[in-house]
Amino acid sequence: MSFARSVTSLSPRSRLPMLDRYVLRQLLLALVATTGGLSALIWLTQSLRFVSLVVERGLSLRVFIGLTGLLVPSFVAVILPITTFVVVQFVYQRLAGDRELTVMRAAGLSPFFIARPGLACTGLSVAACFLLNLWIVPMSYHAFRQYEFQIRNRMAAFMLQEGVFTPVSDTMTVYIRSRDRDGTLHGIMVEDDRQPASQATILAEHGTMLVIDNQPRVVLFNGSREEIDRKTGRLNVLTFQRNTIDLTSSRGDQARFRDATELSLHELLHPNPQEVPERDRGKFAVEAWRRLTSPFTAFSFAMIGLLSVLRGAFSRHGSILRPAVAIMSVVGLLALSLLVQNLASRTPGLIPLMWVEAILPGVVCAAVLFLPEWRCARQRHAGLPGAMGPSRP
Repeated sequence: MSFARSVTSLSPRSRLPMLDRYVLRQLLLALVATTGGLSALIWLTQSLRFVSLVVERGLSLRVFIGLTGLLVPSFVAVILPITTFVVVQFVYQRLAGDRELTVMRAAGLSPFFIARPGLACTGLSVAACFLLNLWIVPMSYHAFRQYEFQIRNRMAAFMLQEGVFTPVSDTMTVYIRSRDRDGTLHGIMVEDDRQPASQATILAEHGTMLVIDNQPRVVLFNGSREEIDRKTGRLNVLTFQRNTIDLTSSRGDQARFRDATELSLHELLHPNPQEVPERDRGKFAVEAWRRLTSPFTAFSFAMIGLLSVLRGAFSRHGSILRPAVAIMSVVGLLALSLLVQNLASRTPGLIPLMWVEAILPGVVCAAVLFLPEWRCARQRHAGLPGAMGPSRP
């Protein structure tokens, strides 16, 4: 019971900073460890979707990690409110199990002062969520989409392997027999299916890779273009001494439309009519308001955890009911959030419900937990008789 002796031996004025640092340190360490561990686990599962880029297009491990690493901020933004609840619930439940909360109450600390470290940790989580949602995630996801587009449509053309049929796109396959040190390609065959009505096979003795207008192209020398006429069934052969082929899949693939996740808040609230059709503006508005409301779910989830631990009578043997109710409440709020966002995307008039769903649970829990204490404090300040309540340092 060294903790109890250290607390009770201090003066009331010096207890609070020490207790705040003691609990806050545990909360922040647990929050960083839990969020980092879950983010790494989600990254491992989600990065499997991009293994095909390594297997089929011969990308290096460094490119693979650089590409998938750009998704990590979006994972952190999603799980941070949940890990905040888990950490607050776990740390305060452990304090209660170790009788440290009992010592704090015996020392005269009210629920608000006991909850102060949890509120400070929650405030940092809310600020981090705002930073992620409004700046880091749109920027990193935009870089991810750009990088992925570059790999699929440009970089893969430079990953041609000798003696291997390399699919540089969904509609084009390239084979080379050998490659010199200076980049000259020998024994080239290109299966070009970009135009279904005129699929062609192109053969060339040698060629070289170039980048023209930021697009990969191959210059072929001494070759032929073979194409079957669908109407007559004849094989048309066109010989050439020099020919240039664009290795992107089609002209339509050279332009990339931005996703709502990579747009800024201003672009979501004021979309460009030429880029965003009328039917999608509701989804863009919901994405904008989701970025503004989701950080407050960290506050609501943390308040649910604090209420489940600090409210109610102390049980020597612990209670599984209150943590279970808190967990089910958070799960229910997550499901409700998805439902409200889905309805708001169809009916923009329901967007204010997103604010209610994000903030109201935390406000209600704070009122239930702290309002009796604040009423007693006001009564003592007014000098009303019979105003009894927990003493405050």
